[in-house]
Amino acid sequence: MTLLIGAIPVALPAVLTIVQAAGALTLSKRGVLVAKVDSIEDAASIDTFCFDKTGTITQNRLTLTDSRTFDGTSEDDLLSLAALASSASGMDAIDMAILDAFGRRGLPGRGDQLAYVPFSPESKRTEADVVFDGQPVRIIKGAVQTVLALCGDRATPLRACVEQAVQGFSDRGIRAIAVATRPEGAEDHRLRGLLGLSDPPRDDSAGIIADLNALGITTKMITGDSVAIAREVAGQVGIGDKILGASRLRAADPEAQAQLIADSDGFTEVFPEDKYRIVRLLQGGGHLVGMTGDGVNDAPALKQAELGTAVSEATDIAKASASIILTQPGLSAIKEAIVVSRMTYQRMLTWVINKIVKVVEVALLHVISFFWLQQGLISLLGMSLLILANDFATMSIATDSVKSTSSPNFWQTRSVTLASLLIGLLFVVADLTILGVGVYAFKLPFPQVQTLMLLTLVFNSQFRLLLVRERNHWYSSAPSRFLLTVCIVTIAAFALLGLVGDLTAALTWWQIAATLGFTMAAALLIDAVKYRVFRAMHIG
Repeated sequence: MTLLIGAIPVALPAVLTIVQAAGALTLSKRGVLVAKVDSIEDAASIDTFCFDKTGTITQNRLTLTDSRTFDGTSEDDLLSLAALASSASGMDAIDMAILDAFGRRGLPGRGDQLAYVPFSPESKRTEADVVFDGQPVRIIKGAVQTVLALCGDRATPLRACVEQAVQGFSDRGIRAIAVATRPEGAEDHRLRGLLGLSDPPRDDSAGIIADLNALGITTKMITGDSVAIAREVAGQVGIGDKILGASRLRAADPEAQAQLIADSDGFTEVFPEDKYRIVRLLQGGGHLVGMTGDGVNDAPALKQAELGTAVSEATDIAKASASIILTQPGLSAIKEAIVVSRMTYQRMLTWVINKIVKVVEVALLHVISFFWLQQGLISLLGMSLLILANDFATMSIATDSVKSTSSPNFWQTRSVTLASLLIGLLFVVADLTILGVGVYAFKLPFPQVQTLMLLTLVFNSQFRLLLVRERNHWYSSAPSRFLLTVCIVTIAAFALLGLVGDLTAALTWWQIAATLGFTMAAALLIDAVKYRVFRAMHIG
């Protein structure tokens, strides 16, 4: 019964809950709301992250960045005409960008808008009847091919120049909008020029992408934009320029689809079902995937990904399907989620190693000592006290100071078990040495032997935790103040318990001091072995 009590992981539910809750609390202070608590652990293993472009990597704010004029039109004329064919009341992104540029340039008003027809997906243009420089004019602003078609034969000589300009804009990640006018009474429109609008990357996007790559995470862009624009933005932020159209993915067979995804840096012109397919194919290739999204149609992909991430402006359905919800624009909170999750993993790894070592130590010590002394080494009361001492320390793991790793974390069950088994055997050797000293050198009565071994196990449990919390030597990093305080208080409390002898048979102060000194020295020797074992088995 005593052995069974010592082997049961009584603190597991409490430790798991406290560690994950501590991670969720930390993330909430850094702009991340955790919708699914177990996602904190999953995020530590993410090795691929798929990002939407608009509003996540970019600012989701169109800016007029370039222009090209035709037929003798000046840049000021072009911008003034475009502004007259825009309206602030509809909050259209293109109209707002043009009006903002017009205001910043400080151009004088040269006309009045008489009528305005807003953009529609069917017409692909806006129209406005205005008075410009005293003359009635209709202004058309919209998709290049749509406007060219309205210009008729008059645009034919310019078509090659227009296509070249549009291609130059696209190569730079700029969207082209055409502007044309038709004087009252005329049949065809006159092409006046092209406006280049771009949604520039956020200031921190390139840095965060670089940080994620340094953390061992492959980044991909999944967007509905054109290939040229997406390739330019992806290159600017460091994702890469191997951007493919989603049509190639749809046309390929399943094996070729997986290879296309593995070889690419992202896909453009995607539909919602394409996002879900990409996540599934990545997972089928052994990857753990993060995915950002904001719309209702993104919900299936967000739910399928190990770390579905709803951005700050996402719909309620997207947020309900996601694992985490960002409360601030941009990517910085995603990096925080990865780092905190890896710290959470390290705390859980410490608990697992500590638990395996403890079970090996206690179980083998009891079995060997029973055949040696023909009696149970630890009483039921002693085992209860030992569990109490262990649980206080192990639950404080949730507050420990740990480092995030530079690569994704995966549970290496075999390596962790073997390494823990070896460390546990070394602690058993130390325990048996103290037992032999107590029986043969100190010649203690059996009740005092039980107290001696109880103190040995308690001291070892505190030193063991300080050893296994660090993957390098124990002195490579300092434990949290709370963890260290718990260990010191526990050692002092049980040393006093052994000296007073109210609940256990009393020992002398020098016997207790010798036990403490020996367990400390043994722990230092075991740490040297642990360091080499962890390095050999790549535990970290």
